[in-house]
Amino acid sequence: LAFLNGVLNTIRVAVFAIITSMVLGAVVGIMRLSNHPILRFLGTAHVEVYRNIPLIIQLFAVYMLITELLPASTEPLHAGSWALLSKAGLQFAVPVQTGLAAMAAFIAGVLTALLVRETQRRRVTDLVAGLLGFVAGITVALAVWVIFGFYSGWSKPVVSGFMIEGGASLSPEFLALWLGLTFFTSAAIAEIVRAGVLAVKQGQWNAGLALGLTRSQVVSYIVFPQSMRLAIPPLTSQFMNLTKNSSLAVVIGYPDIVAVGNSSINITGQALEVIVIIMAVYLFLNLIISVLMNALNSRVMRAPR
Repeated sequence: LAFLNGVLNTIRVAVFAIITSMVLGAVVGIMRLSNHPILRFLGTAHVEVYRNIPLIIQLFAVYMLITELLPASTEPLHAGSWALLSKAGLQFAVPVQTGLAAMAAFIAGVLTALLVRETQRRRVTDLVAGLLGFVAGITVALAVWVIFGFYSGWSKPVVSGFMIEGGASLSPEFLALWLGLTFFTSAAIAEIVRAGVLAVKQGQWNAGLALGLTRSQVVSYIVFPQSMRLAIPPLTSQFMNLTKNSSLAVVIGYPDIVAVGNSSINITGQALEVIVIIMAVYLFLNLIISVLMNALNSRVMRAPR
C-alpha cells in the first residue's frame, strides 16, 4: 500500500508538471519570438535563469521560499473564504460531494472535447481540432465542477486553532516540487517551441498570406503543423526527463516512490529488491509517455503537407 501511494504521488506531480510546463513553455517560447523588446527580454530571462541553475538548487530555493517567507497556518494569506496559503501549503474549497463532482466534470469534459474536435475537423487540421477540443473540455469540466459545488455546497478551509480544517490541500512539498519541475522544464520547452516555429521558412508565411488566408489561418494550417513535426520528438524527451527528475522529491521530503523506497530499505534491509521496483516503476511510466507521444507524432507526420 505504501508503494502504491508513492507511485500515485509520483504520477500526480508528473502529470500536473507536464501540463503546466507545456503551457508555460509555449507562452515563453512565443514571448521570445515577439517583436516587443520587453516581452522578448522577459522570455529570454526566464529561459536563461531556469535553464542554467541545477534543478535540485531550484527545488531547495522554492521550498525555502514557501516554508520561510509565507505566514504561519494561524495567520494565512487568504482569497476570501475560498483559499488559504501558508507554511502548511495551499488549502482551497472543494464541493462537498467531491467524488461525484469530479466524475461529472470528467464526463462533461470528455464529451465536450470529442464534440468540439469532430465539429472543428472540417475547418482546421486534426491536430488543431484536437487542441481546441482539449481546451474546450477543460473549460467545461471546470464549469461543471463549480456549478456542482454551488448546487451541493462547498467545503471551505477554516483556521481552527493551530490547524486548518475543511477543503482540500496541497502540501508545501508538493507545491515546491510542482513549481520547480514546471519552471525548469518550461525553459527547455520554450526553446523547443521557438526552434520549431523558426524552422518554418518565411516563404511559408508569405505563401499562405498570398493565398488570402488570415494570419490565424496561416498559423493553424501551415506553420503550426509543420513546427509540431519538429517539436514533438524533443518534447517527448522533456516529458520523460521531467518524470525522472521528480525523483529529486526525496530532497524536500515529498513522499514519492523514491522516498517510500528509502523508508522500505531502512525497515526491511532489502535494498536490491526495492531499487529494482523503483527502476521498474520509472521505466513503465516513461514507456507510457513514449507510446503516447509516438502515437501523436505518427498522427502528425501522416497529416497532409
